[in-house]
Amino acid sequence: MLDEFFLTSLYLFKFQDSLIMKNPKKNPLALRMVVFMFVMVCGVYICSVCLRQYSAHSSEHLLKVQVGERPCEAPNVEPSEKTYVHFPKPKTFSRSECACNPVRYFAILSTQRSGSGWFETLLNSHINISSNGEIFSVKVRRSNISTIVGTLDKIYNLDWFTSASKNECTAAIGLKWMLNQGLMQNHEEIVKYFNAKGVSAIFLFRRNLLRRMISILANSYDQNAKLLNGTHKSHVHSTHEAEILARYKPTLNTTLLIPNLRQVDDMVTKSLEYFKSTRHIFLYYEDIVKNATKLMDVQDFLKVPRRDLNSRQVKIHRGSLSSQVENWVDVEKTLKGTRYESYLHEDYKM
Repeated sequence: MLDEFFLTSLYLFKFQDSLIMKNPKKNPLALRMVVFMFVMVCGVYICSVCLRQYSAHSSEHLLKVQVGERPCEAPNVEPSEKTYVHFPKPKTFSRSECACNPVRYFAILSTQRSGSGWFETLLNSHINISSNGEIFSVKVRRSNISTIVGTLDKIYNLDWFTSASKNECTAAIGLKWMLNQGLMQNHEEIVKYFNAKGVSAIFLFRRNLLRRMISILANSYDQNAKLLNGTHKSHVHSTHEAEILARYKPTLNTTLLIPNLRQVDDMVTKSLEYFKSTRHIFLYYEDIVKNATKLMDVQDFLKVPRRDLNSRQVKIHRGSLSSQVENWVDVEKTLKGTRYESYLHEDYKM
């Protein structure tokens, strides 16, 4: 096509030269008309070529967009559940053939030393669940609601990478969030975010807050003592390591014992009140230990296939509480006759 264009142009130039040689002065108007016609022909030809190329490119691009951005739909989802079904589009990788696999968002809301670390390892043993740990333990990430929302957006868009990340075919993505890590201070905005983004809350607490207190004191002691060959470990994977850490028996401040228990109890109650409008499930650590079907309830709540979940973590403090506290007699006297007396009794075995 371009060869024809050049041949035509050459012919017109030769024709123009012949006109100039034969009638240089007699017919200037005819010469101008020839030049004008030549310019017009060239312009129309170039425009037609460009339009054809642009039209072909636009059609190809439109086809790609229509094919690539076809909306995903989750089959067999109740209308009330659609808010909780998502199809993230990560910026850092492609979900490939799993692009239309629905994803559920969740957050484990808990308190330190309440079994949340063990519980999270159980969830992460599921092939389709990714729980990214205690993200907001880093203060800068919870410095204000904007940084909190930005962090949550990155997590739920599958762009937050940890050892728990399963990327493409993740069916449930979440994190572990302690109540004292900006959650209670910003509860109104976070509840709005959860409801708008379809985030489900998993409440996990210890029924026996005295056991939790003993675990906190022992863990705090080991942060300085580093009993395991100069290394501090909050969680262990062997019975031998658990026995070494369990040798330490903390002394409880009986003057502050009841106020401290009440403070934690009140915080848990407030958290349930603050987040009652969210889709949520409530669990006690002790119930999961005694009843494995509770883990099935969690999997059903997250709408993932049921699997046998497992963890390599080994429990540190076992047996009766009287063997775990240095001043047990004083603790017993302090709690007897109070609403917390039930904490003195052994409530589960593991």
